[in-house]
Amino acid sequence: MEAYAKALEYFDGQLPAFGEAMGPNDLLIITADHGCDPTWPGTDHTREYIPILAYSKGMTGAVNLGTRKTFADIGSTVFEYITGTPWKTGTSFLHDLNLAGKKD
Repeated sequence: MEAYAKALEYFDGQLPAFGEAMGPNDLLIITADHGCDPTWPGTDHTREYIPILAYSKGMTGAVNLGTRKTFADIGSTVFEYITGTPWKTGTSFLHDLNLAGKKD
């Protein structure tokens, strides 16, 4: 558990550098590929939800994205951000992010 906490603290310390390197139209999404309970013995995947942290300098405020139905929502959101059209699988949450100045 201590190693897990140290890894999170290290990563958290790197986040300001991401924000500083971002342009005004960049979108950063931080997530995981699976849930893993740090108190579970061993390294098997557990049934935890994954985090979704989204950031853009164009965001006008924080938003709770709630519990998503599928990991594909992230892919659909990124696809819509790039192309202007959501992907056919998953539900884009792009419009929930309160992005000022992002053209559809």
